Amino acid sequence: MNLVWNNFGIDNSNNSILPSRLNCLQRDTPCFDSPSYSSFAVDSGGSRPIRGSDNSIYEPDDASLPVASYYVTDSTRWGVSNIGRFMDPSNGSYIIYTSRQFTNTLDSELFQTARMSPSSLRYFGIGLKNGMYSVVLQFAEIFFPDDETWKSVGKRIFNIYIQGDLKETDFDIKKQTNGKSYTVIQRQYTVEVMNNFIDIHLFWAGKGTCCIPEQGFYGPSISALSVSSYGSNGEGDSGSQRNSTISRTGLVVGVVVCVAVLGFLAFAGAFVWRQKRRRLEVEMEELFTIVGRPNIFSYGEIKSATDSFSLSNILGRGGYGPVYKGKLLDGRIVAVKQLSSTSHQGKKEFMTEIATISAVQHRNLVKLHGCCIDSKTPLLVYEYLEQGSLDQAIFGKTDLNLDWRTRFEICVGIARGLAYLHEESSMRIVHRDIKASNVLLDADLNPKISDFGLARHYKDSMTHLNTGVAGTLGYLAPEYAMMGHLTEKADVFAFGVVALEILAGRRNFDDSLEEDEKYLLGCAWHLHESQRTLELLDSKLIEFDEEEAARLINVALLCTMGLPQRRPPMSKVVSMLTEDIEVTDVDTTMRPSYVPEWQVRSFSSSYVSGSGSSAQQSSRSQISALSSSSKKPGNHRDTSPLALSPCSSGGIDEGADSGSR
Repeated sequence: MNLVWNNFGIDNSNNSILPSRLNCLQRDTPCFDSPSYSSFAVDSGGSRPIRGSDNSIYEPDDASLPVASYYVTDSTRWGVSNIGRFMDPSNGSYIIYTSRQFTNTLDSELFQTARMSPSSLRYFGIGLKNGMYSVVLQFAEIFFPDDETWKSVGKRIFNIYIQGDLKETDFDIKKQTNGKSYTVIQRQYTVEVMNNFIDIHLFWAGKGTCCIPEQGFYGPSISALSVSSYGSNGEGDSGSQRNSTISRTGLVVGVVVCVAVLGFLAFAGAFVWRQKRRRLEVEMEELFTIVGRPNIFSYGEIKSATDSFSLSNILGRGGYGPVYKGKLLDGRIVAVKQLSSTSHQGKKEFMTEIATISAVQHRNLVKLHGCCIDSKTPLLVYEYLEQGSLDQAIFGKTDLNLDWRTRFEICVGIARGLAYLHEESSMRIVHRDIKASNVLLDADLNPKISDFGLARHYKDSMTHLNTGVAGTLGYLAPEYAMMGHLTEKADVFAFGVVALEILAGRRNFDDSLEEDEKYLLGCAWHLHESQRTLELLDSKLIEFDEEEAARLINVALLCTMGLPQRRPPMSKVVSMLTEDIEVTDVDTTMRPSYVPEWQVRSFSSSYVSGSGSSAQQSSRSQISALSSSSKKPGNHRDTSPLALSPCSSGGIDEGADSGSR
């Protein structure tokens, strides 16, 4: 049902539901309340006021208007409403962006944003003096390109009404510019204001493309509009409050001319602002080039969703910063990851995380809803997973008490997610930071791999990557920790450690235990050699399937072999766990070698290889931050990535990999 065209009235019984001075938009209620204006101008989708070449001050219009909603300025000078919902919304705020420059206008910045609507987009001028007005509507197609790509087939067709009169039928922006995108087109109309308000209505009448080339980008779109009475200077007769700001700016400019010091400060400030804006434009362009373009939220949306980042909404903290629970305007519950100013995850890792998670989709990978880059610190918006992280479920004080079947299925789910990243996605991806705290659980305790800030992609033709070491001590594969030699087998090793943690119900290093029991991996190998494998299982497990448990332990040991070539690929791990193939015999000579704690300290502080100083510094920071960020029982900052302190006093295995000790 479409209620865009209606003639509803309003009476005193429900008068209070409308904001102040909006009653005049109802039938037979004039907008004659003071103050009165003779002009206004709007930069649709813009985030700051802009003075146009026509001397008008274009006010920003960056409010999020999903489904059926409206926005009115604080001065109640103008308002905007949106009605409609895309079947597959790609942009919840209905604002589109570009960093392209426009050659046929002096106001290029006005056209780098545009507001769109699935059905009905209306702008209202409120409190206008009655009389004759000039209405200038400005458009540019910035989503459907004019190249030979698939997107170029998109058509945006809509009708234009002013004061209820049809001004344009089947208006097509690209057709008006002879098929050119990123080209400005204007439409100017003369209208009469009789009841102190003006109504500009853009309406999608069902023509053009709705689903091709992409869902969620059809419907009316506008870049800017201005309304002024004939004889107005474009700023309005009663815009004294806004003009006072302009006057103050002029005063500052005058002082700058006279005072060299203030001039220098003004120049420096302008330079910094310009650099910041250029950075935002570049980052926005980078985001738009990402496969599966992420939704971009405004800072205001995220701030509102998290109740101004209330401490009561914090779900947890990591080396990157806090994670908040939030609720978007459309009702979705989300988890907002905020990168703190002291975080070791920089822009590169931020973009990597967005690019990676946007390019992959799997039931065992966490879903990214979007991001925000116009805040002081970048924000990532993920799906909210009710049961929190796996480490909280296993090591924390929760009431989950995971039974054997649940633990086994969690291991299988993690393995499926890694197999997808390594072998089934459009690009080969190594996660590099698989650990219990980076596995989240949904309401049904299904596991989802998260935190792709350290992920790396590489082509099928490449055998490995040489990169700076990054990750978490206790989960690092030997060849990667000591030589920076990275393949997907580094993830396989980390999976083996996580699987053992799930089985044993303890962390890979526990300083509270006896010396010969501190290192879980060493205990597991020793028990296997002693044919006492099942003694590794968590004492809380009252019932378990012995055959499945033995199979899972053997698979975990295969994954943690010292030589990466001997570790199975994750697809084979899945097949062994699901009994599609037999579990390969565990070669006890392939156990990873022992590294004492004093060497770990030396390694973590000085032995970090990389492809340059920046990589080296980043790697050190990652290891240091991740190893010391959670000083909980069972965690230790000196945990060795390779350490295998045996479970008995039988000494250190002098096996096959002694050269790497």
